[in-house]
Amino acid sequence: MRILMLTQYFPPESGAAQVRLKELAKGLQRNGHQVTVVTAFPNHPSGVIPPEYRGHWRMKDEVDGIPVWRTWIYPVQRGRFWKRLLNYFSFVFSSCWGLSKAGKQDLLFFESPPLFLGITALIYGGLTRTRIIMNISDLWPESAVALGLVNSQWMIKAAERLEKLLYRKAWKISCQTEGIQTSLVQRGVPKGKVTFLPNGVNLDLFAPRERDVAMATQLGIKSEDFVLIYAGTMGYAQGLESVLRAAELLKAKTDIRFLFVGDGTEKPMLEALVKEKGLAKVSFVDFQPVQEMPRYFSLSSASIVPLKKNKLFEGARPSKMFPALGSAVPVIYSGEGEAAELVLASGGGVVVEPENSQALAQAILELKDNPNRSAMGQQGRQFVKEHYTWSEIIQRWLKDLGI
Repeated sequence: MRILMLTQYFPPESGAAQVRLKELAKGLQRNGHQVTVVTAFPNHPSGVIPPEYRGHWRMKDEVDGIPVWRTWIYPVQRGRFWKRLLNYFSFVFSSCWGLSKAGKQDLLFFESPPLFLGITALIYGGLTRTRIIMNISDLWPESAVALGLVNSQWMIKAAERLEKLLYRKAWKISCQTEGIQTSLVQRGVPKGKVTFLPNGVNLDLFAPRERDVAMATQLGIKSEDFVLIYAGTMGYAQGLESVLRAAELLKAKTDIRFLFVGDGTEKPMLEALVKEKGLAKVSFVDFQPVQEMPRYFSLSSASIVPLKKNKLFEGARPSKMFPALGSAVPVIYSGEGEAAELVLASGGGVVVEPENSQALAQAILELKDNPNRSAMGQQGRQFVKEHYTWSEIIQRWLKDLGI
């Protein structure tokens, strides 16, 4: 079957969505399907298009054997919401060229958010009579409204109308979490239309490995250090200032290190807070290619995965917990709901109340002194091996779709 994937985000960009979509495309290929991707020129999260992609309006590309059509996008660094809208809508329009070059397909799979990309999907689906699969990794505009990121009433109403139209027109809707699934069914979306496509992990890449001595030396990490890694987007939803408050509480523990790997809108604020508080044991590293991340996990004693305290996030399932579990690195999840239940079920981590820095600091100390920490990590790896490898996730999804 010929499957066209429409997404604003794709490698060589770094990020959870990029990794997930690439794994999906490769998995579909392994199952005998032809996959073509239409995406934007790389620009996320830095807001800078790499030199090799500049000066072009469109380009034919290839990523690990996957044919990719790239089209122009208005790149945005940290800035106002209207600039982010320009970023979204520039690709909504330019991607039409990419779809025309990809030609007629059997299925169109598009990623939301950004929800507005559904406009392009609807146009293509209508003109070519192609069935549409809407993949929802985050409910929008609900999440943006709940976090206070969007307050324009006309924008909210327009997005809600588009959302309902897409739910009606899509052949299938795949959801990244059970919470999203439940929400759609409660809104009246037929249960048979909704499928489950959760995050997973590539266990060939993310596996226990020897400590990377060269990287430890580069980062100034000693062999006796207890290293807590946060790897991913540094945005508002993560509430990372609570992690820094925990670091401040543990300031006297000179062998406890915090390593933040990634980027995002909140990173400048976090760096300023570290400087203000004099947190010498907190360091930052820019976003890294996914192939480099096992080196960082080899130095990690535990992985911190936080979210803000918000009813919305009870149905979340942060992707960053899966590489940690696959690497046999215990997870400290600061959150509630679906992801908390998953971490506890895995046996590979502990859960604390979101935005509770005191509880987080205490959990860090207890895990540091836990003689069964290594066994906990192995148990977490076995859990994802049994339930969350990409090959099994994709095969179950294809079976649900009947293709």
